[in-house]
Amino acid sequence: EQALGDSGKEKLHLNRKKPPAESASGRGRRSADTAMVNGDRAHEHTEETDSKQDGNGEADGGEESNEQEVIVIQDTGFTVKIQAPGTEPFDLQVSPQEMVQEIHQVLMDREDTCHRTCFSLQLDGNVLDNFAELKSIEGLQEGSVLKVVEEPYTVREARIHVRHIRDLLKSLDPSDAYNGVDCNSLSFLSIFTDGDLGETGKRKKKGSEMEQIDCTPPEHILPGSKERPLVPLQPQNKDWKPMQCLKVLTMSGWNPPPGNRKMHGDLMYLYIVTVEERHVSVTASTRGFYLNQSTTYTFNPKPANPSFLSHSLVELLSQISPAFKKNFTALQKKRVQRHPFERIATPFQVYSWTAPQVDHAMDCVRAEDAYTSRLGYEEHIPGQTRDWNEELQTTRELPRKNLPERLLRERAIFKVHSDFAAAATRGAMAVIDGNVMAINPGEETRMQMFIWNNIFFSLGFDVRDHYRELGGDAAAHAAPTNDLNGVRAYSGVDVEGLYTLGTVVVDYRGYRVTAQSIIPGILEREQEQSVIYGSIDFGKTVVSHGKYLELLEKTSRPLKIQRHSVLNEKNDTVELCSSVECKGIIGNDGRHYILDLLRTFPPDLNFLPVDGVELSPECQRLGFPRQHRHRLACLRQELIEAFVEHRFVLLLCSNNELEENSSKPTTNGPVDPTATQNGECKGPLEGKELEESIPGLAQAKELAETLVAEDGSSIDPKSREVVLNACKAVGSISDTAFDIRFNPDIFSPGVRFPEESADDIQKQKQLLKDAAAFLVSCQVPTLRIGITELITRCAKHIFKTYLQGVELSALSAAVSHFLNCFLSSFPDAVAHLPPDELVSRRKNRKRRNRVPGGGDNTAWASLTPSELWKNIASEAQSYYHFTLQCESVDQVVEKFGLQKITLLREISVKTGIQILIKEYNFDSRHKPAFTEEDILNIFPVVKHVNPKATDAFHFFQSGQAKVQQGFLKEGCELINEALNLFNNVYGAMHVEICSCLRLLARLNYILGDHPEALSNQQKAVLMSERVLGIEHPNTIQEYMHLALYCFANNQLSTALKLLYRARYLMLLICGEDHPEMALLDSNIGLVLHGVMEYDLSLRFLENALTINTKYHGPRSLKVALSHHLVARVYESKAEFRSALQHEKEGYTIYKNQMGEAHEKTKESSEYLKYLTQQAVALQRTMNEIYKNGSNASIMPLKFTAPSMATILDQLNIINGIIFIPLSPKDLENLKAEVQRRQQLQELGKSEEPAEDRSLELEDKIPID
Repeated sequence: EQALGDSGKEKLHLNRKKPPAESASGRGRRSADTAMVNGDRAHEHTEETDSKQDGNGEADGGEESNEQEVIVIQDTGFTVKIQAPGTEPFDLQVSPQEMVQEIHQVLMDREDTCHRTCFSLQLDGNVLDNFAELKSIEGLQEGSVLKVVEEPYTVREARIHVRHIRDLLKSLDPSDAYNGVDCNSLSFLSIFTDGDLGETGKRKKKGSEMEQIDCTPPEHILPGSKERPLVPLQPQNKDWKPMQCLKVLTMSGWNPPPGNRKMHGDLMYLYIVTVEERHVSVTASTRGFYLNQSTTYTFNPKPANPSFLSHSLVELLSQISPAFKKNFTALQKKRVQRHPFERIATPFQVYSWTAPQVDHAMDCVRAEDAYTSRLGYEEHIPGQTRDWNEELQTTRELPRKNLPERLLRERAIFKVHSDFAAAATRGAMAVIDGNVMAINPGEETRMQMFIWNNIFFSLGFDVRDHYRELGGDAAAHAAPTNDLNGVRAYSGVDVEGLYTLGTVVVDYRGYRVTAQSIIPGILEREQEQSVIYGSIDFGKTVVSHGKYLELLEKTSRPLKIQRHSVLNEKNDTVELCSSVECKGIIGNDGRHYILDLLRTFPPDLNFLPVDGVELSPECQRLGFPRQHRHRLACLRQELIEAFVEHRFVLLLCSNNELEENSSKPTTNGPVDPTATQNGECKGPLEGKELEESIPGLAQAKELAETLVAEDGSSIDPKSREVVLNACKAVGSISDTAFDIRFNPDIFSPGVRFPEESADDIQKQKQLLKDAAAFLVSCQVPTLRIGITELITRCAKHIFKTYLQGVELSALSAAVSHFLNCFLSSFPDAVAHLPPDELVSRRKNRKRRNRVPGGGDNTAWASLTPSELWKNIASEAQSYYHFTLQCESVDQVVEKFGLQKITLLREISVKTGIQILIKEYNFDSRHKPAFTEEDILNIFPVVKHVNPKATDAFHFFQSGQAKVQQGFLKEGCELINEALNLFNNVYGAMHVEICSCLRLLARLNYILGDHPEALSNQQKAVLMSERVLGIEHPNTIQEYMHLALYCFANNQLSTALKLLYRARYLMLLICGEDHPEMALLDSNIGLVLHGVMEYDLSLRFLENALTINTKYHGPRSLKVALSHHLVARVYESKAEFRSALQHEKEGYTIYKNQMGEAHEKTKESSEYLKYLTQQAVALQRTMNEIYKNGSNASIMPLKFTAPSMATILDQLNIINGIIFIPLSPKDLENLKAEVQRRQQLQELGKSEEPAEDRSLELEDKIPID
C-alpha cells in the first residue's frame, strides 16, 4: 500500500484548483487544470478486452490491436457537496476511480480549506476510509454531502500539520528551487507572458495593438553584440518578494513534553515570533494548538489567558497577529493563481547552476529534517527505514494482464524509483561529506564501503586490483555507468522472474559513488558461494545455471545478445547468454538477481587495440584503433539499434523478393547495397529518422523476421535461397529470418571459446568490426563535434582529481581558484588559502580514520592557469586524440570563437557547481574573475534508471503514425489518450509528457485551433523549464513554438518577448554562430516585419541569411528562402533595387535546384516581375518630380504594410509546419477531406485520396 498509497498524493489532483462546478463554464470547458492533468478528458476508465500479451509483457500487434484493446468508457464524474467548518458548502466534481485520499489532497490545496490537515470525511455520520475508491462507498452519489470533521492530533499528525503550514508559507519562495531540495525547480515563463496566456491573455489586448508595442530588444540580444550578461538568466519575479507572515516558527527548546504533560495531551511545543515582534510559545495538543505560558527560560505549560485554542495553527496565528492574517490570505490568493505547473514537485531533482544571494531564514522544518535523518518520508511509513530492494522488486511483480493493471504497476514502479533515486542521492552525499560510518572502517579510505538507509554505497576506485588488467581506476570509474546502462537495458526488457538491483550513480565533490539496493542475504555469505551463474574473475572460472539461461534467453533477442559457449578453468564448455562478468545470485528471497552488467553491450573495437586484429580500411584511415585509458569502451544500445536497422535496410535492398512481400518501403534516395557492405553507409538516414521516413519499415521488419516457419518450410525454394543469401550478407544469425545478435565476450581478455565454435566466433568478430566501422563512417559524421564540449569534458576530468584532495573547509576557495585558472584572463591567479577562521593552538594530530571527502592537503592551491591549460591540452590529446594548440583560455576563445560564459555554464552543469548570479569580468588582467564568495554550492550529478510508461508510449507512437498518414483527427485523439496514460503513470510532470503536449499543440495549430495550441504549448514550456532546466536546448525550442502560436493568436508583443528570451538563452548556451540561430532570427525578423519595424527586422533576417549560407552552403534552399524574406522587407521599405538583388539570388537557387517548372521557381519569377514593375513605377515618379517640381502629377504608389496572414504563412514555412500556405478555405477542404476519409474507413472502402496536400510536422514527415 505504501508504494501506491502515496501515488494519490503525487497526482495531487490539480485538476481541481477551483472545482469545475464553480467555474463559470461548468462541465463543458472544465477549469484549465483538469484538462491539464488529464489531457482532454477528466478521468476516464480505460479497460481492455483480451489483451494480447507475449512473454515479454509487450502488447503486440501495433496500433490496430491497441484500438481494439482499449475501449474508452466515458466515465461520467459526479458532483458532491463539501461542508467544512467555517466555510460555505461548495461543490466538487469527482470521479468513481478516485480514492477518498485524493479529496483530502484537493482540500489541502484549496485556498479556503488549505490550512486543515487533520480531518476525516464523513457521509451520513460514517467515516470514509482514506484508501477506498469512491465507487466502492455505499450511498455516495450525485449531490451527496461530505462533512469535513476535525480529528484529534497525534505527534505524527501535528508534525504533518506544521510542515504543511510551512510549505504554504514558503509556496512563493524560490529558495528550495535554488537549494535543489524537495524536487522544486525554477520557471520564468510567466514573467514574459505577464501571467496566463489563455483567455486572460486575450482580454488585456483590446483595441488596435499596433500602436503600443515596444519592439526594441535589449542591446545584448541584437545580432553582432559581444556582450553576454548573466543576470538576465533569472529575471526578477515580483511575486518572489515574499510577504512576511511570521518572523520565526521553530520547534521549541522545551521539546519533548515531560511525562506528566504528555498525560495532559501535549504533543510538542513551538516557538513563534510574529511580524509585530510578539514572542509566543505554542502547545500542539491532541485537541489543537493553544498559547502556553512558557518563555525562553521558564517552562510553564499552562494555557495562557486567552489561550486561543484552535484546531489549525493558521486560525490561532490569525487571532494573535493581524499582519499574519492579512499576508497569509494574500499569499494563498497568489499561490492558487499561479499555474499549477509552476508549483508541483518534479519526479527527479533539477539543480540550478546559478542563484542569487538568498537570505538564510530560520526554518524549523528544514532544521529538523537535517538532524533527524529523514530517509525518504518516514513519517508515512511504519518502522522507519524502507526496504528498498523489497519495494523495487515487489512493484515489478505486480500483475500486468490488462491496461488498468499495467498502469497501476508502472505507476508504482515509477514512484519507488524516484523515491529511491532521491534517497540514494542523499546517502551518497552523506557518505562523501563523512556523515556515514563505513562497514569496513579499518581499511583505507578508497576501499571503504557503506550502508545507509538499506542502500549499499561503494566508491569508484579499483579496490583489490579487481580492474588491474582493464585499466585500474579509470576502468573502475567507467564500470558503474556501464553497469547502469546494463540495468537500464534489462529493466527495459522487463522479463518476468529476472531481477536487477536498484542502481544510482552519483558524482559528487570529485568522487563517484555507486548506490545499490541490497540482495537479501548477500552480506552474510561469501561471493564465491553465492554466484551460480557467470564469473567473478573475468572468465577464468565460469559457471552456468539452467534457470538463468532460460530467463536470459528471453532478453537475448531484444538486447541483441547471442547465446554462446565459453571454456572454464577445467576446459569444460559452459553455456552463457550474457557476458561472463554478468553474475547470477539467488537471494534469500528466492528471486533470481543479475548484477555486474557492465558488458551488456559489445566492445567498441575503435578503442580496443587487439594484437593481430585489423579494423576496416575506413577505421584505419581515421587512425583507429586507438589506445584508451581503460578497456571497457562499449557500443551504446542506440548504436546497436541503428546498426541493426541499417543492416535491415540492406537486407531489403539486396533482396527484391522481400520487397514484393513487404509494403514497398521507399528509402530517401536509392541505396547501393555494395557500398554498404562493411558497415560504411552512403545512403539512407539512420536509426529513428529511418523508421520515420519509411512508413512500412516496422511492419516489413516484422514480416522479414517472421518470414518463414522456424524450419523455413513455408516458402518456395527459390525465395528461400534469396533469403538465405541476403541473411548471410548482412550477418544474420538465422538463415531464414533477419536476426542480428552480438556475442559480448568477443575480445574479452581471459575468455576462451571452445574449438567447435571457431567459425561462429570469426563471424562475430567480423560483425563487431562492421559495427565499429558503421560508428565512424555513418554515425559520427552526423554529429557536430563541439570544441566547447571537448574542452569542458577535459576540464571536468582534471577537476575531479583536483577536488579529491580538498578538505571541506577549503571547498569554495578551491572551486573559485579552479574557475579562475580555467576562465580568467588574469595570468597569476593565486589561491586564497582560507585564512583559517578558527586556528587551533595545538597542531592537528593525524587522524587515522579519514572520511572519503576529508582530504586535508593544500596541493590544489598551487595550480596555475598555464599549468591547467597544459593539462587540458594533454588530456584532449590522450583522451580524445584532438590537438588543442592553445596555452590559455584567451587563445582558445580567439582560435575557436568560443565564449567564456558558455564554458562556465558547461563546466558548472557537468560538475554540479552553483555560482552567484552576477556579471563576471573574465577579461580583466588585473584581478581574478571569481572569489570564494561567488561559489554558493556544489551539487551531485546523478544518473539513474528512467522507468517507462509502455502503454502510453505505444499510444503516442500510434498517434504519430496516424498523423503521418494524414489522419490528424485520430492522431490527436490517440495522443490525448497517451497524455492521460502518461499522467496516470508519471503524475503531472515528466519530460515525456512535455513532448506529448508539444505535439498536441502542433496538431491543434494545424487544425486551426489556435487558443488550444497556445494552452498546450504553454504547459509544454513550463514543464520543460521545470523538468529539464530554464536554459536547456529543448526549453529554447519550446519558447519558439509558443511564440509562433502567440503570433497566430494576435499576441504580438508576447510573441516578441518570447523570441527575445529564446535568443538570449541561445546566445548564453552556444553563442551566435550556430545553425539553429538562423531559424530563430528568421522568426524574429518576420514578426518585426509584421509590426513594421523594418530596420530592426533586416538586422535579424540578414544575420539569418549569413548563418544559413555558412552552414548550408550558398546554393541551399534555406538560403533561397532567406533571400526572399530579406527581399520582402526591402520591398516594404520601397528599396526595390536591394529587394531585386536578393530575390534574384533566390530565384537562381530555385532554378538550379528545382528546375524552371517548379512552383517555387515560378513564384519567385512572378515576384521578380512585380518588384521590377514597382521599381520602374517608383523611378518614373521620381523622374516626374525632378522634371516638373512640385506640380508633378504623381501616380499613387502601392506601399503595403505586410498583412498578418502573409507573415504567418512565412512563419509556418520556416518552422516546417505547412509547406504550402493554406488559406482558411484550404483548411476547410483539408478538414472535410479528413472527415471524408474517416467515413470511408468506417465503410471499409478505401479509394485513392484526392490531390495530396503535403503538410509537414515536427519530424519533417510529409502528410497527405
